[in-house]
Amino acid sequence: MEFSSSLTIFNSDTPLLLEKRIQLINYIEEAGSISKAAKKVPMSYKTAWDAITAMNNLCPTIVVEKVTGGVGGGGAKVTPYGKNLVQTYFRLQQEHKKFLSQLTQMTDFNTGVLKSLERFSMQISARNKIQGVVESIEKDTVNSSVYIKLKSGLTLVSVITNGAIDNLELDIGDDVVAIIKSSSVLVSTDINLSISARNKFQGVITDIILGDINSEILIDIGNGDKIATVITKSSTENLDLKVGDSVLAIIKSSDVMIGK
Repeated sequence: MEFSSSLTIFNSDTPLLLEKRIQLINYIEEAGSISKAAKKVPMSYKTAWDAITAMNNLCPTIVVEKVTGGVGGGGAKVTPYGKNLVQTYFRLQQEHKKFLSQLTQMTDFNTGVLKSLERFSMQISARNKIQGVVESIEKDTVNSSVYIKLKSGLTLVSVITNGAIDNLELDIGDDVVAIIKSSSVLVSTDINLSISARNKFQGVITDIILGDINSEILIDIGNGDKIATVITKSSTENLDLKVGDSVLAIIKSSDVMIGK
């Protein structure tokens, strides 16, 4: 047995995106006609037009617009916003299927018991969780180098085992989260420092929290991507670190974990 359900996205309490509506948008993009698209779904022309009207009304931008001079119900075209909406729905649908698959694996259908509900709400103590997209994977005999494009435009390299790649079903284009302990981030005021660590990101210190023994330093590396590091208070003083200073955040690729 397994869990299965369709994905519906609501705006307040009103259904906005359903599987049939997404199919309709796709067919309109292919045929350039509401009536032809409605037949393919299948649904009546009135139902199709009602669905388009509902989506156009509920979205901040027009999803499908009617083109004058069409034959058999009128021509139509999908707007750039509509195309992005479809792509977003498909990505959400993939994540929805993964969630249901995990739920199936975690449920003992013989007893009807969910074995590990805590996994869905589990938090992680690592200070740095940075979102990105896998741009390439280089496999070796045991380990793989995973290159992650961050929002800042910088590329973060993580070295994980091939077994982890397989378990995560990691592939190019996947959205992932890079997880880095703050104690694994080194700081240097020498922007041109030569060091074997593969990840060297220039950034600006936005915050320093001084403790009795350690200091937490927040470094902005661009476009909302920030890296936190914890170093000793004496190191902070010896480096004479201040908010606004340009520094280098250094992270070994083996210290970067990946979540998906």
